[in-house]
Amino acid sequence: MPAKSKKQQMAAGAALAVKEGEKPKSSLKGASKQMESSMSKKELEKLAHTKRSKLPDKKS
Repeated sequence: MPAKSKKQQMAAGAALAVKEGEKPKSSLKGASKQMESSMSKKELEKLAHTKRSKLPDKKS
């Protein structure tokens, strides 16, 4: 499932960084905090690796 917006893609990237141990869990806020606890690493990878060129900034 690809990301629907740039914000969603960025939040997934932050959550993935925590799952991989690159960032502390305390650095997460909002949607990325929820994503980290509710999604698997594989799901986060799919969202985070979506190409951003044609995505809107925010989902309308």
